[in-house]
Amino acid sequence: MIFGSLIKLFYPELCCGCGESLVRGEKTICFACHTKIAKTDYHTYSDNPVARLFYGKIDIENATAMCFYDKGGLIQQLMHQLKYRSKPEVGVFFGRRLGKILSESALYKDIDVVVPIPLHSKKLKIRGYNQSKVIADGFVQGFPVEIIEDCLVRVEFTETQTRKNRWDRYQNVKDMFAVRNPEKIKGKHILLVDDVITTGATIEACAKHLLAIEGVRVSIAGIASPAR
Repeated sequence: MIFGSLIKLFYPELCCGCGESLVRGEKTICFACHTKIAKTDYHTYSDNPVARLFYGKIDIENATAMCFYDKGGLIQQLMHQLKYRSKPEVGVFFGRRLGKILSESALYKDIDVVVPIPLHSKKLKIRGYNQSKVIADGFVQGFPVEIIEDCLVRVEFTETQTRKNRWDRYQNVKDMFAVRNPEKIKGKHILLVDDVITTGATIEACAKHLLAIEGVRVSIAGIASPAR
């Protein structure tokens, strides 16, 4: 206990948002940064901007994103920390809050399992973890359901999506996923989770494979999405 306190004294935990030392009661992100993040209310109604991304493309139950993603803003910085700065704790932090919010929403009460968007093995080896999986790890702390990783897999490596438009993004990913062990998800209401939902192309490609399984229903949740 004393040794741990000494370590924190000389090597304090820093906020992943602002870089300031965390105080007692704070974890991963300080209270000040957390209050600066603009939250959506998309989990409270079905016809929201994230859900509309998929209208006419895939038959989903519901879709939401917890925060507004603003380019150059705090949430972009935090997602960058998660994906490129070896900060999986950011994903767990936001995943836990997402799980808590959706556990209180009537729209998501019958979710059976969580499926993270898969990462290709090459990227997984480079990054060391799948950011969507660590979000799922946090999510089930607030919404206790099973995580299933081995049913949806990425079968081909794709180049970055960052500078592509929606059509190019979809063409880049539409054949990159496959379903394994379909018996595990047959008849389930699946929640697909990802970090940032921009055009929705990757999620659309994943959902199409899952929806081909008998009785599967799909809902979607992300940590953030641009204001629309």
